[in-house]
Formats: sequence, C-alpha cells, structure tokens
Amino acid sequence: MPPKKKGGGGGKKEEETGDALTRIAIISPEKCKPKKCRQECKKSCPVVKLGKLCIEVGPKSKLAFISEPLCIGCGICIKKCPFEAIAIINLPKDLERNTTHRYGPNSFKLHRLPMPRPGQILGLVGTNGIGKSTALKILAGKMKPNLGRFDTAPDWEEILVHFRGSELQNYFTKILEDTLKATIKPQYVDHIPRAVRGKVIDILKAKDERSEAEDWDCLNWATTEAELNHVLDRDVRVLSGGELQRFAIAVVAVQQSDVYMFDEPSSYLDVKQRLTAAHMIRQLLEGDTGDRRYVLVVEHDLAVLDYLSDYVCVIYGQAGGYGVVTMPFSVRTGINAFLAGFIPTENLRFRDDALSFKVSERAEADKGKNDIMKAYSYPAMTKTQSKGTSRFILHIDAGQFTDSEIIVLLGENGTGKTTFVRMLAGLLKSDEQAKLEDEGYDHEAANAGVPDLNVSYKPQKISPKFQGTVRQLLHKRIRDMYVHPQFVSDVMKPLIIDNIIDNGVQNLSGGELQRLAIVLSLGKPADVYLIDEPSAYLDSEQRINCAKVIKRFVMHAKKTAFIVEHDFIMATYLADRVVVYTGRPGIEATATSPQSLLTGMNQFLRSLQVTFRRDPVNFRPRINKRGSQKDMEQKKNGNSY
Repeated sequence: MPPKKKGGGGGKKEEETGDALTRIAIISPEKCKPKKCRQECKKSCPVVKLGKLCIEVGPKSKLAFISEPLCIGCGICIKKCPFEAIAIINLPKDLERNTTHRYGPNSFKLHRLPMPRPGQILGLVGTNGIGKSTALKILAGKMKPNLGRFDTAPDWEEILVHFRGSELQNYFTKILEDTLKATIKPQYVDHIPRAVRGKVIDILKAKDERSEAEDWDCLNWATTEAELNHVLDRDVRVLSGGELQRFAIAVVAVQQSDVYMFDEPSSYLDVKQRLTAAHMIRQLLEGDTGDRRYVLVVEHDLAVLDYLSDYVCVIYGQAGGYGVVTMPFSVRTGINAFLAGFIPTENLRFRDDALSFKVSERAEADKGKNDIMKAYSYPAMTKTQSKGTSRFILHIDAGQFTDSEIIVLLGENGTGKTTFVRMLAGLLKSDEQAKLEDEGYDHEAANAGVPDLNVSYKPQKISPKFQGTVRQLLHKRIRDMYVHPQFVSDVMKPLIIDNIIDNGVQNLSGGELQRLAIVLSLGKPADVYLIDEPSAYLDSEQRINCAKVIKRFVMHAKKTAFIVEHDFIMATYLADRVVVYTGRPGIEATATSPQSLLTGMNQFLRSLQVTFRRDPVNFRPRINKRGSQKDMEQKKNGNSY
C-alpha cells in the first residue's frame, strides 16, 4: 500500500509544478526593507520549513527573492510582511508561452504586444501601470524584449522566431534593419521644459523634416492646427500645460518618421483642442506616404480615443504586476469590452463590475424624494481682469441652484470657468460688488455678489508643499472625516487611498495626488464643492470611479457641486445641469445660467460643430466622425446630442 501512495503523490507533484508557473510573485522594491524587519516572510513560509529555498532573504540583503516555481501560493508571506511589500498574483492559464518582457525577478511582466498596421491608427486602452508605456518603448525599438528571460537575454534571431507568423515579425525585421524611425510624444509634457531650451519657433524649425521631404509647408500647417501662432516667439519654459501639450504634438507631427506614438495627447487640453489634436493626428495618415506610416495612441479619454482610432487593443491585468495585450478589436467592440470588464474572445473577466452610462437611472432615483431643497441664487455679474495692457471680461447671467445637484461648467480654456469658480469661492469680487464697496454701500454690496457660502475648492493645478505622509496630511486637514465610516466607504475605499496612506506626499504620482486632492476637498464640510478638472492624470477606470464617488457623495450629503471637466464621458455622467461658456477665449466670454443637460450640451456642441450619438450597449456618448452620414443627419435636425 505505501508504495502506491508515494506514486500517487508524485503525479500530484508534477501537476503542481506545471501549474506553479501560472503564478507570479511581485516584490515592491520601494517597500521591501529586509534591514528593518525580521524576515517574517521567510520564517513563516511553509515551503522554506520543508527545507527548500522558496524565499531567500537575510538581514543584510537589499531585497527579498521569491522563487516562483517553488511558491505554492499559500499567501502567508503576504499577511506576515510588515511593510506589505509582497503580492502573489495568479495568472490566466494560457499566458506562459506569450511573455514578451520581464524587467527582473519578482517584478512586472508584459504578455504579447499590440500589432500596429500601416496606414491605420491603433488605440491602446487600459489602466495606469499595466505596461502601455513598456509596449510603446519596445515597439519604438528603444528597448529589446527579453521574452521573460531577464538573466539570459535572447538575441534578435530568437526574438524574430518567437514572433514568427504574426504581423510583428515584419515590424521587428524593419526595426533591425534600421529602416523604421519612431517618434514618441512623451506622457508627461510638464517635464519638457527641463529637457528642451529655446524659443518655440526655433525648436519647430530645427525638427521640421517633412516640409523639405514632402514639398509643402508642413511647419505652417502644424502651428496653425495646434493654435501655436501666438506663442511662437515665447520661450518653452513659460508655456502653460495646454500650450506645452500642443507644442509637443506639433513637434512630433513635423518630423519625418515611420512610426508615430502619442502617449496621452489630450491631457491639459479643452474639448475643442482635443478634437483638433485628434484631427491633426489623423492627418498624419494622409498624403502619398500616409498608408505606410504606423500610428499608435495611448489615451484615457475614451470619447477622443473612439474618435481617433481605427482599431484598439485592450490591455488588462494588475497594475504593477502583469499586463496582457488582447488581439485587436474594432473600436466600438474594444472600448465596450473594456467598460464591461469582459473580453469575449478570451472568455475572461478582468473586472468585477461593468461601467454603464444610463441617464434614466439617476432621474428615477431622484423622483422618490420629496425633500425640501435649499435653493441658492446669484445675481447677474461681470468681472474684469486686466494684466498689463490685456484685459478679460466675464459676464455671468443670473442663475440659481439647489442642493443635491451637480452643475458642470462647459467651455474652452480661457473662457473664465476657473474665474467663476473662484468668485463662488469668495476669492474674487465682481465689478458691481467692488464698486458699491468703494462707495461705502456695504449692505448693497453683499447682495450684489455671490451669497455667502461655505465652500470647499479643489484647484486645477496641484503642487504638494506638505512634508510628511498622506496619513498626516489627512489628519491635519480632515481629522474627523477620514475615520468616519460613511466617508471611508463612500470616498476613501473607491479612490484606493489605503494603498498610498503611508507614502510621503512629495513622492506621489500625478494620479495619486489627484485622488488625494479629491478626498481632501470632499472631506471638508461645506455647502458648495467646487472641483476643477478632477479627471486630469487619472486613467479611464479611475475617472469613472471618481465620477461615481463625487456623484454618490453629493447625493448622500445633500450638497451642491460645481465641476469643471473636459472629459466628455465624465462630464455627461456627472451633470444634472450645465453652464455653457460662449465667447472669445482670453478676451470676452459669457456664462449662461444653469440649464438642463440636453439644451446645454446641444448649445455647447453646436459651437464646436460636433455631434454625438449614444452607444446602444452601455449608452456612452460617442463622437460622430466629421462628415459622416449620422453627422450630417443630426446637424440637419439640429440635435447634436
């Protein structure tokens, strides 16, 4: 009897090792500090107790090492680690053959690659930290894929054999022969001034290769399309975020190249500029050489991605752990698969909940309540701001708002949305109010301005000055709220603040800072919440989470929120009513009084000459391609939305 049992055990063991490779261990190098702990992970590991070297770490080592083939996935080390530095992730079964790149032992790995096709635009959709930028680096030839073997890197012949039979084989052959030149627009445009010095026009002229090669004035086209003509003589260091973004897109567009890559081309831009940028990127594929060019775009604003791409690849996985690139989908199917959290071709669910945009859900939820709502109103006002010789006038029509509603401010950059927000916050006084105060009519002055409200304001640009951890900052600013159970479940949990609560505020990334700023502004008790661009730096999934959080918080707390937002999907999801800004940016503009979502959106979209339709599956707004049948039809009927 005993020998048989032993044989049975052997079969089980083989199965175990075959299965063990579908598990990866990730150790975060920032958090793992063996010198400061007692190596609890090693002491508690059952495999180490059997005498195998599953976890190797000593008091002098820099980083723990976990052997993935030996790991049994018991998860004890995860719970024992005092710094929470370990993650053990189970991978989907069939991925082992398709590893493209792995940075090192116990670190991030990427499976498969997106396949660019000449003459078409490939969109990449996925969350942050899931390997989009890694994929771009490999496709640009800046990084050699190691097929998961980080200790003995394969040579190019082996890499080509690995990609044999796919479109990537030809692509990598071209990269090897140095016939492909790739140009990347970097993700963080605010770092550009550190790397580049000089005037805008000089840099553009130095980079301009297409004018000569294709025999037309490419430089003039780029500066006009990207609205850079008024900043040509300025130094790069004094440009604003939006100007830097447009400048970066123009610099990439004037270069003669075979592969163009745009990493988040819409951050910092307003709605109109996003569409212009999208149009500009599409024009790279026109002309004689257009059908031989590859264009890749990474974008978190799904409406723009939809408008821009010809087909998309979804990237799913776990941030910082692993990323998997799917096969190419058509644009609509791909984005809907991403929002549904389910990839039909691989029969795989990568997110628990689907994201949908039904308008009716909210309207019905509101009908049931007959609560008495507080109504606030503000008079018609004007505000003149002058700086040197230039001046900007903002006219505000009188309007009123109640609690439990979200008002979205729609308009281009420079039409005074932030000015209006700051007037509501009581930081600026209207012209009428200032005039009455000068004449000594204090009582009338109080009525001429915005009513006195307690206001919580999240500014557009976030620059952290606090020296300390996130927990200390929360304790200092919103001491009672951040431990309040309702606030924790409504705001802190969905925005995943727990993962960063012990990090230093100075070391946070853009997206983490943004989530922290939203928590701080919602945590402050107030009547009116003014939130300026909550979606900047967030990825597409976090944007929708963030929109849900703001909406739920405003409804539960019975407060009013004014939100400035350029991401269309997020703006339509949040808005109960909208304020539209019309006029000339930077010179004179008018803010309408709050109006319903439908009329306001129609007025705003008409000024942009764009029409929208709803997707039949999850009702997300989709931009119609310019000049398409649907576009003509909706413009004729006059309903843009």
